[in-house]
Amino acid sequence: MAQNKESKKQDLILFLSDTDEREGLLGKKNRKLLSDPLTDNNPITVQVLGICSALAITVQLKPAIVMSIAVLAVMAFSNMIISALRNLIPSRIRIIVQLVVVAALVILVDQVLRAYAYDVSKELSVFVGLIITNCIVMGRLEAFALGNGVYKSFLDGIGNAAGYAFILILVAFFRELLGAGKLLGYEVIPQSFYEMGYENNGLMLLSPMALITVGIIIWVQRSRNRTLIEQN
Repeated sequence: MAQNKESKKQDLILFLSDTDEREGLLGKKNRKLLSDPLTDNNPITVQVLGICSALAITVQLKPAIVMSIAVLAVMAFSNMIISALRNLIPSRIRIIVQLVVVAALVILVDQVLRAYAYDVSKELSVFVGLIITNCIVMGRLEAFALGNGVYKSFLDGIGNAAGYAFILILVAFFRELLGAGKLLGYEVIPQSFYEMGYENNGLMLLSPMALITVGIIIWVQRSRNRTLIEQN
């Protein structure tokens, strides 16, 4: 009986630290891992990572949502795998191991997209493959997963991917709405608006407008939270 309890305890340690057990699965610190990347530690607007995909795939809402789900899956599982192997990975080859894990997951995600959402997969093109070198993914593996337990790393991956997805979807929402008068490919601006002289803003469909939109979001965020403003 004692041996069974000890065995269960060892299995649990792989996923939860003693602190996690005392705090509960969604204690204050664990909730912070999920909520911080959505606000004060957003990977795009605060850490300024993953900007490339924010510029490239936010012309329409649908590919932005699919890309967000792909990054969410890759970040959650890569964080868990690297965290579980963290005591076995020699420090000299840790980047190589991280790249192998992320690449394997990206290939899996890409094949699923090709099987079930081929049109979107073609639209995303090489950008799914570039998740392998996404600064957010590699940064969280290096900064968090290598030093924390599996459960915390899973939450960290979910939180940062959600923060990335929030900005991606927000930018795509405004670009498709103002640039094409559509959302998810459906017309949302009434025809009567066009009859009164309203015109879609074609500039919103150009890449520079994605950067300007992200810049406006950063400005709004820093105006609401002055502590995020860098001091000279």
